[in-house]
Amino acid sequence: MKNSSNTVIPISTIGRARPAVAVPEVAVPATGVLLDRLGRPMTDLRISVTDRCNFRCSYCMPKDVFDKDYKYLPHSALLSFEEMTRLARLFAAHGVRKIRLTGGEPLLRKNIEGLIEQLAGIRSPSGEPLALTLTTNGSLLARKAAGLRAAGLQRVTVSLDSLDDAVFRHMNDVDFPVADVLAGIDAALAAGLGPIKVNMVVKRGTNEQEILPMARYFRTHHGGKVVLRFIEYMDVGATNGWRMDEVLPSADVIARIHAEFPLVPLEAATPGETAQRWAYADGSGEIGVISSVTQAFCHDCSRARLSTEGKLYLCLFASAGHDLRPLLRGTASDDDIASAIGHIWQGRADRYSELRALRGPDNGSGDAGGKAPRRVEMSYIGG
Repeated sequence: MKNSSNTVIPISTIGRARPAVAVPEVAVPATGVLLDRLGRPMTDLRISVTDRCNFRCSYCMPKDVFDKDYKYLPHSALLSFEEMTRLARLFAAHGVRKIRLTGGEPLLRKNIEGLIEQLAGIRSPSGEPLALTLTTNGSLLARKAAGLRAAGLQRVTVSLDSLDDAVFRHMNDVDFPVADVLAGIDAALAAGLGPIKVNMVVKRGTNEQEILPMARYFRTHHGGKVVLRFIEYMDVGATNGWRMDEVLPSADVIARIHAEFPLVPLEAATPGETAQRWAYADGSGEIGVISSVTQAFCHDCSRARLSTEGKLYLCLFASAGHDLRPLLRGTASDDDIASAIGHIWQGRADRYSELRALRGPDNGSGDAGGKAPRRVEMSYIGG
């Protein structure tokens, strides 16, 4: 197989880990507050429950790479729901207050409702339930929304890159109709999974003409219960052929919408929030922009990412993860694993997007000179 940037490496290699995680000699107790080397707390955990997806979006899992012969992780390599829940409980003891289930496409994982039920039972050290959300392409949402809510899921985020059916089918590259995703959004709202966030990845020359139609639609539907967010096309992984000239800066998105629907800026809802929030001046809702290419927000990033096979990643643009699975499946106690997690986070100094802004973007193979290790794929650890 060939790709526009590099020879493809299987996920088993792209998702490589550093040397086996060891229990630190000096224990790191779980106190509810855990800071990295830059003083950033760990408050959000994103758990990838599968490396598979039924879409082939060019910016994430292009069909020429993830074809019928692609070698996905064997089922035996995946963490069980009980293992994921055990880790999530230990992360919560360190300060995590929000868990997002992702993929791949998380609704492809069999009996995902069972995992949600387990996670919904986790409490913070002060006894509060965690915020529990899920990101989906919406293809299975209409049939699963009610069951997800009954299991304890609180919210969903839906990826939708166009309302134009031809554009959408082209971008998902499996001929999936936009009407079915909209039906999934309706079902999720009816089930009580709102407010819903709808994420649109904007790729210059592909779907930028859909910015205003998306804004018009979601500001007039659902009574403000759907927040539309525009995401800059990011240089994640190594298989999507990313180019800077295909990035439409968020400032341009805001300018286009503001020209038709005046906007006013809003304060961030929570510390470390990825999106800049804007309200329609007439009170008809809000939008957001996620600008990781043109306006890095590494300085307050509080997100940890857990792959479906148990590797802990400290950055969306990381090249390697810390493998927690041997500890889970060995004789390590909860205190041992919690201490290992604490030690890893305390050593974190990742700030890829800020450094990229200083030295210029690369093509996914590492640094601008192509000398650093290949980065992990977004489909492996979620967006």
